[in-house]
Amino acid sequence: IFTQVTGMLMLISILVLAYLHSVQKGSLSFNYHDLLTVSTSGAIGMWMMLGFFLSFATKLPSVPFHSWLPDAHSQAPTAGSVILAGILLKTGAYGLIRFTVPLFPEASMAFAPYAMALAAISILYCAKVAFAQTDIKRLIAYTSVSHMGFVTLGIYAWNEQALQGAIMTMLAHGLSAAALFMLAGGLQHRIHTRDMSQMGGFWARVPRMTAVAIFFSVAALGMPGLGNFIGEFLALIGAFQANITMTVLAAFGLILASVYSLWVLQKVFQGKYRNTDFDDSHLTDLNRREMTYFALMMLGLIWMGMYPQSFLDMSEPALTQLLTSTQGVAVALLQGAL
Repeated sequence: IFTQVTGMLMLISILVLAYLHSVQKGSLSFNYHDLLTVSTSGAIGMWMMLGFFLSFATKLPSVPFHSWLPDAHSQAPTAGSVILAGILLKTGAYGLIRFTVPLFPEASMAFAPYAMALAAISILYCAKVAFAQTDIKRLIAYTSVSHMGFVTLGIYAWNEQALQGAIMTMLAHGLSAAALFMLAGGLQHRIHTRDMSQMGGFWARVPRMTAVAIFFSVAALGMPGLGNFIGEFLALIGAFQANITMTVLAAFGLILASVYSLWVLQKVFQGKYRNTDFDDSHLTDLNRREMTYFALMMLGLIWMGMYPQSFLDMSEPALTQLLTSTQGVAVALLQGAL
């Protein structure tokens, strides 16, 4: 329902944009580069931009369009959750960077303070809601919404540092969240439950799984030296230049991320061993195949954390072109605000 409704709004915006191209340029076109030349100032531009924004914000997702994600993750198989967290959510952020802001620069810059406020709310609200979860997959889903808030924050700060941070966060979160869902799925396959209230003391039984869970949990909370830290740090530094208040509020999300990440580790792997509510005969440690693909994901996060420039250089030309094309609008709006 979320996707259908917001997708319809974006379709209407596309049709209106194509109609405006026919009025202004004399020909009907849906070509992206042709539509970039359409003048979209005024109220009509804002409404069209909102059609795009609502559609992509639902895919991110961003509060208040996020409620589908925990349900989707709790019902999806492990492979579905991995694809959802690692790829699908990032299409929303890509759409904002590639389509929403370039097609409607004036409306996007005017809307930026509200988008950054939604990002800060997403970060704090979903981090808080994560503490109330007992289903480990629903908890990871809420943390994903919280972390994607940093992506939205970076996008609507619309400077090179913030956009680089948003892209790095997308890449790093794709690995760390996917790995956490794989761990949750592997644990469910072994003990046939996702209820953390029935877990505890697994460290002695599955030491390799515990070590992997610790790595990806500290990666998700933004441990320096790993990719998530680079992305969120750049996003916050860039956002600070655009909106100090929302950036400071969003920074508190890093504290909450540390708490809920360590809380999950304590609930599942530490404390007294509990097996009264499930059959633990299949509670075995990670095998060689599982360790291999977790090791590859670890290497990816370490590479992003230790040598981020190799990733930043790949996105710099495209971001420079985007920023150049919208620079005049951003400066004009900033001068008007001053």
